Amino acid sequence: MEDLLRRFCAYGIECKDHEGHTHDWVTLLPEVQLAYNRSQHSTTGKKPSLIEKGWNPLLPVDRLKKNLLTIHPKAKDFHEIWKRACGTASKCIAEAKEYNKQRWDKSHMEPDFKEGGQVLGSTLNLNNLKGPKKMRDSFLGTLIIIKLIVKNAVEV
Repeated sequence: MEDLLRRFCAYGIECKDHEGHTHDWVTLLPEVQLAYNRSQHSTTGKKPSLIEKGWNPLLPVDRLKKNLLTIHPKAKDFHEIWKRACGTASKCIAEAKEYNKQRWDKSHMEPDFKEGGQVLGSTLNLNNLKGPKKMRDSFLGTLIIIKLIVKNAVEV
């Protein structure tokens, strides 16, 4: 999220309507929020608005009648600015996702666990050990892998 906002603010857009009124990135933040909430996330495979509310928000364009003959100039300007802001926000979301994926992949490797292999058991999250924390052992010792649950989770 931080990277998305940084990209949108730094490389964002400035739009002017037909009257010369400027819309900078601050006034276009609702479009960023809408684009973010309507984008599918790799972790859940769903859109945040669908997870949070149970439905996807409708856009003004979803409610417009397709057979209108005339469109007010301000509405047309707003629609163009809105489309451009949403497009820029979507591009920033994609770039932020790719950047974060590359940064994560650079410093993390897939573990090579096999059934019957050995792993070192940590005492970091065990809170039932007695004595002062700095006097406790850091590891339980080597444990044998009984079953692979997923790539990075095992039963010992």
